[in-house]
Amino acid sequence: MKLGISLADFSWDIPVDGLGATVADLAQQADEAGFDKLGTLVTSVAYRHPGVLIKSMTALDVLSGGRTYFGVGAGAPFDPEPMGPRTVFEGEGLGIPFPPLAERFERLEEVLQLAHRMWQGDETPFHGRHYDLPRPLNSPNSVQRPHPPILVAGSGERKTLRLVARYADACNLFDLPGTGYADNVSHKLDVLRGHCAAAGRDYDDIEKTIASHYDFADHRTFLDHMRDLAGLGIDHVQLAPPGPWDEKRLADLATLLPEIRAM
Repeated sequence: MKLGISLADFSWDIPVDGLGATVADLAQQADEAGFDKLGTLVTSVAYRHPGVLIKSMTALDVLSGGRTYFGVGAGAPFDPEPMGPRTVFEGEGLGIPFPPLAERFERLEEVLQLAHRMWQGDETPFHGRHYDLPRPLNSPNSVQRPHPPILVAGSGERKTLRLVARYADACNLFDLPGTGYADNVSHKLDVLRGHCAAAGRDYDDIEKTIASHYDFADHRTFLDHMRDLAGLGIDHVQLAPPGPWDEKRLADLATLLPEIRAM
């Protein structure tokens, strides 16, 4: 089983001008320890025009020598209520339109269609319901061929997992008890299997990834849980600790890599 880290908490007690070096040091440490690929987990279709988003992911793939995942999703699995001038919701606060969930799923499908076309080098016009690209140029194209792995995040049974079966190379489920994001993994994988059968897709071609917690206080219980996930068919776990990563936590997890890789 593969293992990655989710670098999403930046609450270190350091000056702002130290953030860049801290992130760079952790990234280098993770790379040298042998953790798995670089990627977005995940970007929302609402925040960037698809042409810019796909070209940005292509640039990341080129600059990393062909090591990136394209993780994308519909965004929040609900329709946020407008909160006005003192909003804490990022899209509203920044003045970025955040369409209703149903529309975001429509946009997600068009983004996935465009990703396949642009990575194929197809520059013919794209005319969708939400996006119109007269010439979807993508040059230079990605290092990974036919394209960087496309990961569609979320566990919605009617829409998200159907899009995984039709367009993606990987899914991303949730193993985060206490947060409202804890899937019945076996059931969700059965649903995905059904969507694959309907789409004529080989279920085994899809990498099964999951977001989970890292309990650095109890290695044995943690390893037992990783073994359970592997037994359910999970191929790749992305981990986050309580609070931000630091060098000690990362080094602690790295000692477990050989055992996890063997699962």
